Amino acid sequence: MLKVWGRKNSSNVKKVLWCLKELNVPYEQIDVGGPFGGLTDTHYLAMNPNASIPTLQEDDFYLWESNTIIRYLCSKQEDYTLYPIDPKQRASVEKWMDWSNGSLFSPIQQMMIMIVRTPKEKQDPQQVQALKEKLNKLIKIADDQLAKTSYFAGNHFSLADIAIAPLVYPWLEVCKDRPSFPHLERWFAQLSERTIFRDIVLLPVS
Repeated sequence: MLKVWGRKNSSNVKKVLWCLKELNVPYEQIDVGGPFGGLTDTHYLAMNPNASIPTLQEDDFYLWESNTIIRYLCSKQEDYTLYPIDPKQRASVEKWMDWSNGSLFSPIQQMMIMIVRTPKEKQDPQQVQALKEKLNKLIKIADDQLAKTSYFAGNHFSLADIAIAPLVYPWLEVCKDRPSFPHLERWFAQLSERTIFRDIVLLPVS
């Protein structure tokens, strides 16, 4: 059985668990990271020298980087719905997956540290406001895409949505003083109709 190392409320771990559930692949999830620690243990570093989560273990094969993991899982299962085989369709999916990691992940991570995990009295209001404005600009890019298509890579649910939604969720929960982004809100409500999404992604933000 596949093992997923990483705490359930990590955005990057959620991607992997969500993908596995969509593919109906059994797995064992093992809590490491955050309050669970263990990332610098010798055993863990042998699997993932980055001391990061998630790590996928398949017998003596180890894989890190969440987007690489979910691409691998779909390729292994030959699931061409979530991960299309047509080169242009696949590139559209991967474009948004890369955007989620290259553009969106870092400011969302900063938001978690700066707003969620830093007491209100220790926060710098100017830095918080600047971060919120940066996030609004990024979310506007997403909203503009979703004005044209039902999902990020077209009119079908794909790995692009699995990569982005766990990052958007904490932003929706934390940045309540945001502008209206109707297309993104429609997309998120659409995903929220999926039982797997609710069970895996919509955990308390901490």
